[in-house]
Amino acid sequence: MKQRTLAREVTIQGKALHTGEEVTMTMRPAPANHGIVFKRVDLPGSPELRPRVDQISDLVRATTIQVGHAKLHTVEHILSALTGCGIDNVLIEINASEPPIMDGSARPFVNMILQAEPVEQDKDREYFTLDAPVSVSRGNSTIIALPADELKISCTSADDRGIHTQHLSISIDPDIYMSQIAAARTFTIYEDIEELLKLGKIKGGTLDCAVVIKGDKILSKEGLRFNDEFVRHKILDIVGDITLLGMPLKAHIIATRPGHAINADLTKALYEKLLERKKKPAKKKAARADTLRPNETSLDIKRILEMMPHRYPFVMVDRVIEFIGDNELVAIKNVSINEPYFQGHYPEEPLMPGVLQLEAMAQASGLLLLRGISVDGRTPFFMSADKIKFRRPVRPGDQLTINAKLTKIRANKLAVAEATCTVGGNVVSSAELMFTLVDAAGNMGGS
Repeated sequence: MKQRTLAREVTIQGKALHTGEEVTMTMRPAPANHGIVFKRVDLPGSPELRPRVDQISDLVRATTIQVGHAKLHTVEHILSALTGCGIDNVLIEINASEPPIMDGSARPFVNMILQAEPVEQDKDREYFTLDAPVSVSRGNSTIIALPADELKISCTSADDRGIHTQHLSISIDPDIYMSQIAAARTFTIYEDIEELLKLGKIKGGTLDCAVVIKGDKILSKEGLRFNDEFVRHKILDIVGDITLLGMPLKAHIIATRPGHAINADLTKALYEKLLERKKKPAKKKAARADTLRPNETSLDIKRILEMMPHRYPFVMVDRVIEFIGDNELVAIKNVSINEPYFQGHYPEEPLMPGVLQLEAMAQASGLLLLRGISVDGRTPFFMSADKIKFRRPVRPGDQLTINAKLTKIRANKLAVAEATCTVGGNVVSSAELMFTLVDAAGNMGGS
């Protein structure tokens, strides 16, 4: 994924929720690696704030950050919109201590971003991918973050009376965020309003910018936008609060009764993990096990897994039963009814998909490349297929015999192989495959 910024500047005006101030806020494009930066243009010297978890100064019903004398209240909705829409670099000029609350959701900020038109930049986006579970608790609230290859949030929301309990589990990407999360509005219990006013909060609050819960009734000028709008807003806040990590996150967050304080606890714990990872010296890559020994005439599944990057359910070669010189091999794939693709591929008349037969041919040919070419730590990468033919169906219980032969090798960088799959001596599929050798670990046979 590439970093993203805005194509043009865009401005919004409104009233702040807690301070009641009239606010003008402008988003401006920013160069790659700039990050999200707020600029308080109403203060002497126009100080800038780069939102980070170590800048948090107040968490009472909102997230406040502070650098020196410069403060920003209620940053979670604008940060949520930026992260939810995949914006990495932006300069936000603001003439007050708090962004405008607008309708109490992130939707007005999403509309700003869309109006400004997100554009890709020439730098790759760097993620913090969690590699071990992290958990935090505070009173009757808990959050657990688990390793995942995406940002996913599973949240259970409930008030102190145990009513209005809602649950939602959802992956976060720009399309899902904009359609399913951004419009959810902030909410409060009616009985809490007086206490918040005593604390100097919600001076700009009205029923236009929040949903108020009074007993079993919902007070707002607009009805609920989602049946589970409360838990969706909790997820919106989590997305905003984890933005203070300073780097896009890949993890599965499981939250029960979250709020800004425990969201900050989680972000602090993740930030500590991030700092630890940055301090560790880079590990030297272990010697690769994907070179064939001179005396190997066959390969069992253990050796195949040492040589290929694939893992279940995408290992399509069970055994290499014979190498014929340096340029040919015979391999097998046992087709079992337990293969996961049979659940959805003609389940009443299960057939092995042709694309997976092609994958089996590509993986077998990739193994052959490791024998026929001096790879020097490189990985065979499947580029293209030609002359593909599927002749007969392959069913559960069949044993696929794969014959692969290298036909062309160019400068130890490009190779062409011919491959066929047979069942019981009958050809079921065939193809001509092209590979390249890449320095970084690629997907051998990744169709």
